[in-house]
Amino acid sequence: MVNVGYKVLFALAIWMMTTEAFPKGAERTKCHLTKYKSLPPRELEAFKKAKDKFEDMMLLSDRKCSTRIFHRNWEVQELSEHDRVILVEKELDFTINVLENIEDTSLSKLLSRPLEILTQIRGDLRGCTRETHSHRHSRRLNNWLQNFHESKETETPGCLEASVILNLFRLLNEDLRCAAYRELCV
Repeated sequence: MVNVGYKVLFALAIWMMTTEAFPKGAERTKCHLTKYKSLPPRELEAFKKAKDKFEDMMLLSDRKCSTRIFHRNWEVQELSEHDRVILVEKELDFTINVLENIEDTSLSKLLSRPLEILTQIRGDLRGCTRETHSHRHSRRLNNWLQNFHESKETETPGCLEASVILNLFRLLNEDLRCAAYRELCV
């Protein structure tokens, strides 16, 4: 009799795990950003190597950029939780697009691991934005998105690369971290 009870419990446990793991009907999405409150040092080191290599290349070039693509007159903490996630997702979309198209082979090799990390983060963020597709953006975010789009259209490819690479640590250590802390980001 005890053996039957264990079998029933086991079957019930398997059923619960499979129905949660493989839901039918509408796709279940959850916003799991807590792992991005702090990236592991070895992952940040991959970004640092790429940034250092790029800065060395910039010293040898005659590239003059005064771009302000990621500039804002406010802090990410001032946005709602939903707007923070949208902001980081838009920054990531653009960052990934630019980094995937860098032509310097030595730099693109260094960027392979950072691109993997950024792509994973973007996938997780998209899970969060699917939850809030009906959310209206704040005026602050809408204005920034409009300026962001206009700046992207007017800059040279080299200056876009510089903007993206030089913004990586702010994106990871400020914007993403704040989105990950959700309501606790102050």
